Amino acid sequence: MMGLLHSATFVGIEAVHVEVEVDVAGHAFGPPSIVGLPDAAVRESLERVQAAIGNSGFEFPRNKAVINLAPADVRKEGPAFDLPIAIAVLMANGDVASDRTSSVLIAGELALDGRVRPIKGTLSAAMLAKESGLTKLIVPELNAREAAVVDGVDVLPVSSLTQAIGYLSGSLELDPVSVDLNAMFTEAGVYDCDFSDVRGQEHAKRAMTVAAAGGHNVLLIGPPGSGKTMLAKRIPTIMPPLTLEESLETTRIHSVSGELPHGTALLATRPVRTPHHSASTAALVGGGTIPKAGEVSLAHHGVLFLDELPEFSRRTLEAMRQPLEDAAVTIARSHATVSFPASFMLIAAMNPCPCGYFTDPRRKCKCNPLAIDRYLSQISGPLIDRLDIHIEVPAVPFTELRSRKDGTSSTQMSDQVRAARQRQRSRFADDGRLCNARMTSRKIREFCPIDAAGEAVLRQAIAELGLSARAHDKVLRVARTIADLSDADAIHPDHLMEAIHYRRLDRQL
Repeated sequence: MMGLLHSATFVGIEAVHVEVEVDVAGHAFGPPSIVGLPDAAVRESLERVQAAIGNSGFEFPRNKAVINLAPADVRKEGPAFDLPIAIAVLMANGDVASDRTSSVLIAGELALDGRVRPIKGTLSAAMLAKESGLTKLIVPELNAREAAVVDGVDVLPVSSLTQAIGYLSGSLELDPVSVDLNAMFTEAGVYDCDFSDVRGQEHAKRAMTVAAAGGHNVLLIGPPGSGKTMLAKRIPTIMPPLTLEESLETTRIHSVSGELPHGTALLATRPVRTPHHSASTAALVGGGTIPKAGEVSLAHHGVLFLDELPEFSRRTLEAMRQPLEDAAVTIARSHATVSFPASFMLIAAMNPCPCGYFTDPRRKCKCNPLAIDRYLSQISGPLIDRLDIHIEVPAVPFTELRSRKDGTSSTQMSDQVRAARQRQRSRFADDGRLCNARMTSRKIREFCPIDAAGEAVLRQAIAELGLSARAHDKVLRVARTIADLSDADAIHPDHLMEAIHYRRLDRQL
């Protein structure tokens, strides 16, 4: 007899339809086998499936069972095939009869006692079910809310193999899960930190406002304890709220990577990723024999904070140049080429020298000029060019540190950011997701004209600082954002001068 069910595997963050076919031979004996390019986790599923079937009150067929995962040229990985394989085996053995399987996609990992454990990538599986015309999705109970955000698919949660069999055989009805997205986004819009917590550093807060308003990358340079980390971690509090489309994209990446907390429907706040400087290139950018998303993709539509930037390996930092430019990571392997989205704001922080106190008026720097040059040379010129804003964050004076007066708050900064983003949405009406930092050279020529006074300012800056062509464009993009914050249609010389002031590493430290 034959058993046939629908399931899914993943290539990058995309779900690929898989048919689980099981044939139990009526005359042949032997151990069961799995074909169809399975990985080790899929091959090991036979042991879990046999134990789960036996502990659920059924008997695994004694005749030879051949399990085929089609299409055969796509690699299958992970334990999500446990549940469909077990059900298909029982269907092929004649223990389960169902007329509901043609419209259902099934995925789930089995425990030895028949319980269904959560899996990765449920949101992508739900999207695949909708695209494939399958109206129902059977998934582990802890993954149900995640899948339920997709309209047009009834998500049926199960906690055991017998529960799934009961539904398919018609002896048990399951209620689809629903999610109130509006309530979820409202609850998630509350942060437990605020820019008013940062004492002093009003100049740095202004730079952060400009960065958030235009989606610009930032490098913070200052001695230890000056507030660089506090500033970076508060950036999401002033960025525009995630849209549903952005939230779905971000959640898919976290779900497939196993980073989404069980029971969570969507990531409703912008992610902040803070990898350690010992992170490998594959961990930061993505990679592996079977390509996996790295930190730059997990920070999609959010913030990637790299503290102690020169301590990262030179090779790792150089690998970030492509995602910073293209907002995507492409990983080529012999069996497949996988692309992961990576549209993020990079906030990097560094000390001005190895000991950290070169610019601190209260502490004496112990580094010689050669050591400082060697330290700064860890960051290449091409990477510096890709950072729109680099500013100095000085040590906070005692009077400001002990002041009872709050500085600029996240609410005040957020209001400015939202107004500037609204101007950009109107400007880039043909692409509502475009912001000033992502303007192409053609759009810079169209939307960043400057008058004769501005030309003189820019010409002098290029002559004195030796700005590259890329840095020239960065200055114009930042100046456009500063003009938007000023509610100005044209870029004025003072906007250009502020943008040039933010090119700290183009001047001598």
